[in-house]
Amino acid sequence: MKFPIIMNMDLKFIIEDAWENRQKLQESATREAIEEVVRLLDVGEIRVAEPFEGGWKLNEWIKKAVILYFPIRKMETREVGIFEFHDKIELKKNYAELGVRVVPSAVARYGAYLAKGVVLMPSYVNIGAYVGSGTMVDTWATVGSCAQIGKNVHLSGGVGVGGVLEPVQAAPVIIEDDCFIGSRSIIVEGVKVEREAVLGANVVITNSTKIIDVTGDKPIEMKGVVPSRSVVIPGSYTKKFPAGDFQVPCALIIGKRKPSTDLKTSLNEALRDYELAV
Repeated sequence: MKFPIIMNMDLKFIIEDAWENRQKLQESATREAIEEVVRLLDVGEIRVAEPFEGGWKLNEWIKKAVILYFPIRKMETREVGIFEFHDKIELKKNYAELGVRVVPSAVARYGAYLAKGVVLMPSYVNIGAYVGSGTMVDTWATVGSCAQIGKNVHLSGGVGVGGVLEPVQAAPVIIEDDCFIGSRSIIVEGVKVEREAVLGANVVITNSTKIIDVTGDKPIEMKGVVPSRSVVIPGSYTKKFPAGDFQVPCALIIGKRKPSTDLKTSLNEALRDYELAV
């Protein structure tokens, strides 16, 4: 049984039905539908989240399909040269055909989409993730399950982009086009980094992290979203606890990218413009 793209509504119905009744996983039609959803994710024909009318739309039923994919798969041993894996999900293949550069020992799981021109240094991309064209996933960076990475993004060494499967209504991390994420930065819990933002090294942002714009006369606080073209560095603020006053991490917006830093090759200069180390 094959489900072409025009039958996505049929796929959705089958997935939603199986989500409510796990006995359906024993039926061949259900298992084949789940396999087809993951295949469509792998080739980029569907996405867990997608741009929609100026914002982002979460496709919960696709996340459900990814979760249901695990119980219908069996653990298998796979060998890649001298390396051995024991898992339920295959690794991506045919990188030359996809136009993707993969440096040993980068790993991407089947069901993750890598667009033409993506470069994977030794790194990891999980199932359900989407990585746009021209993006570099640098050494020891990780792209978690269902994370959405735009075009021409640089995830620097050691960057951690969080994944999310459950709860199904939870939004994935979204990093939009032309962003630069500095070394050892961590972005988790459905945070959205809007187009052309620049994060310095060691910026940690969760859904509850204060993101403070300090460019004006008074600080402006926000959470969950880094505005477009922002230049962000790690910071801290004082918070009162029963045991006393302590410093709590936050992210500081110290300015906007300048025209001189619009080229990907000069993104590091966006931080040097503000006399900060990259």
